[in-house]
Amino acid sequence: MKTSKAVPALERSAAARVAALLLSRSKTHGLLEVIDADGERLALPNALTDIMFRAAELLAEGRPVTVLPDEEILSTQAAADILNVSRQYLVRLVDSGELASEKVGSHRRLRAGDVAAFKAARDAKRASVLDRLSSLSEDAGGYELEIKQR
Repeated sequence: MKTSKAVPALERSAAARVAALLLSRSKTHGLLEVIDADGERLALPNALTDIMFRAAELLAEGRPVTVLPDEEILSTQAAADILNVSRQYLVRLVDSGELASEKVGSHRRLRAGDVAAFKAARDAKRASVLDRLSSLSEDAGGYELEIKQR
């Protein structure tokens, strides 16, 4: 059973402000620095800034965020939760070779990096198909308003 991890409105608002700040810094190629209570400045590496931006962006949308290292080993249920699919469907993906896994005893284990790569490829494919579908609908006049006469 999944528990709801809704992001409160106040946190979404703060995350949106952080995302906007990070986005403006990336557009000007400015270096992001943090300043501690003693006034000491620390420049953040671009990789960390990118992660912070993406996390803030997702939180602003109300989506909970989990950060995992690529080499993190996941159970089939944890991987299914990340992909938002059933565990049984995930096992079929593994068995068909679409998603890499390792056997540990009788259990399948997946690398977080492999799951993230699969998700990115799946999402890109979905976006491409939706774009194509929208284009076909537009070409067929599916978005034109029809005025009915009485």
